[in-house]
Amino acid sequence: MFALASKEQSALPGFRVTLAYSVVYLGLIVLIPLAATFLKTASMTWPAFVEAVTSPRVLASYRLTFGTSLIAATVNVVFGLLVAWVLVRYRFPGKKFVDAFVDLPFALPTAVAGIALAAIYAKNGWIGQFMDPLGIKTAFSPLGVLIALTFIGLPFVVRTVQPVLEDLEPELEEAAVSLGASRWETFRRVLLPPLYPSLLTGFALAFARALGEYGSVVFISGNMPMKTEITPLLIITKLEQYDYAGATAIAVVMLIASFALLLFINLLQKWSLQKTRG
Repeated sequence: MFALASKEQSALPGFRVTLAYSVVYLGLIVLIPLAATFLKTASMTWPAFVEAVTSPRVLASYRLTFGTSLIAATVNVVFGLLVAWVLVRYRFPGKKFVDAFVDLPFALPTAVAGIALAAIYAKNGWIGQFMDPLGIKTAFSPLGVLIALTFIGLPFVVRTVQPVLEDLEPELEEAAVSLGASRWETFRRVLLPPLYPSLLTGFALAFARALGEYGSVVFISGNMPMKTEITPLLIITKLEQYDYAGATAIAVVMLIASFALLLFINLLQKWSLQKTRG
């Protein structure tokens, strides 16, 4: 009877079919465009490549792009956790409105966000008029770039941390407090371990989003070479000048550096998950 029993078929496609579709899809959408970038750069000689990616203007754009992206992602980890905590643990009037407002940077066109930020933080803007007398120049400065990248990266942290907070039982915190733990000890020993992987994920997403941001930055940065010029804008500038090899060379450096940083973050996330489960 067991020999004649037919093999049970799954309603979903098998491993081979899904793997084949996944490989083809990733190849068409991701691998082929990236390979074309490397092939275009390969047409350059090594001295020309080094000169294209290490000129003072390019190095200044690297420092601004990676530096502000790291700072913005770090700021979003702190305040994204705070926003997610308020949305999960407290009830207050307008909570649903605030929850929906978090997703605004997702839906808002980046150019609109850039124009709005530039208008608000300009010298005569709603906020800039109070900061300018204090000697704090926001618009058309690296600080303006940081504000724009923080604006577009906040939802990534909030939406990755929020589900984890919803799954955490408040009774664990109450038990820790009843056993004499302080607020800091409760956060560090009870809340932080399960939140750590999601915080790293939010950081990685916000950082990756900030590296490639263009629309919201160009309006508030001023695009001054050696000062407020980001790397994506420099790539666009070289494309407009028909310097395709130089543009792809800078893009390759950005791609390799971004991949290395994201790989490190993912390895750190994997290590934290293993440590938490262990």
